[in-house]
Amino acid sequence: MEKHFAVIGNPIGHSYSPGMHNAGYKSLGIDAQYHRFQVPPDRLAEAVNGLCALGFSGWNVTLPHKETIIPHLDTLTPQAKRAGAVNTVKIVDGEKIGHNTDGDGFICSIESELQEFADKKAVVLGAGGASKGIALALAAKGMRVHILNRTPEKASELVRILDSKGGRGSFGEFKPGDWLKDVDLLVQTTSLGLRGEPFPFALEGICPKALAVDIIVNAQETSFLQEAKKLGCRVLDGTGMLLHQGALAWEFWLGGQAPIEVMRKGLQDQMQQRERL
Repeated sequence: MEKHFAVIGNPIGHSYSPGMHNAGYKSLGIDAQYHRFQVPPDRLAEAVNGLCALGFSGWNVTLPHKETIIPHLDTLTPQAKRAGAVNTVKIVDGEKIGHNTDGDGFICSIESELQEFADKKAVVLGAGGASKGIALALAAKGMRVHILNRTPEKASELVRILDSKGGRGSFGEFKPGDWLKDVDLLVQTTSLGLRGEPFPFALEGICPKALAVDIIVNAQETSFLQEAKKLGCRVLDGTGMLLHQGALAWEFWLGGQAPIEVMRKGLQDQMQQRERL
């Protein structure tokens, strides 16, 4: 019997997840299809009920639903509870189970570039659903985590969560500051740049040894990454995180080991195809 999976978000047309997952299903002869659906915030409850009614086995969740979907689920895994956000849902005997693969997927994506984590400083831009999983994963690796957000209350709440889990957190305003001088890892988790808009502040003065990561996945580098590279930083976009969190979601849904190299090729092929359009 054919299984169906999806990703929901708003906007969602930019998502490369279908190419990645469908390539994996095909390679292993799994009778499944992966879709993407645009779901406005005021239609989220209807979308969750509709996916269940249509018999979907699970789905991924992206902006802006990672936190607001929680009241519509029946239970959360420890990873989702810890992050206070959900990026993966699985249906088991009619029960909607929320999970979070963002943090572990992010760590997998940067390990080759940042071999040492303990006592290093990470600055995370944004305090939304993705940043929670990432910040908690970095704190668990022993990093000092500084959160910058336009709404200080959200940043303060995330730091409270980090500290309650034994991490070392601090927060500040979403603007340049002394943090630029001693940052080892700079992570851009907001939607800024998704539509090609410029990043709102300069990174002048950043430690040139820093690793700068933008979790947005685009065929073209965001302005944030372009500036970080110009200032001598190593840079990564969100492709690696998307791949690894997608593989972890696959394993949560289907069990076994995800065909990660096939999924990587499917992701690259879809990106190249879109770049030619």
